Amino acid sequence: MSRFRTALLGSAAAAMCAAALSPALSQSSDPAWLDDLGQQLQTEQECAVNYFLNMQEGQLGANRYYEARVQCVDGRMFDASRTEPDKKFTIRPCEVAVC
Repeated sequence: MSRFRTALLGSAAAAMCAAALSPALSQSSDPAWLDDLGQQLQTEQECAVNYFLNMQEGQLGANRYYEARVQCVDGRMFDASRTEPDKKFTIRPCEVAVC
């Protein structure tokens, strides 16, 4: 086999491996529902998520529920919740509470 052909096959194999791995590398280490929430916040509120607080998930009767408080990069905060079978989160801005 020629040196050129060996190099070409090696390059093709490396490109295929990189293409196969890139979707896995682009996923976050967060649970899928937090990724969904982050995407919904970006779309609806133009919020780039800085971090999540008070994340909870559990069972409510026969349905799963998910709740989290979100801090955006710009300082805004939102409370979000979803109970299955709903696909979208209910998102509310955090406001100052006066007791």
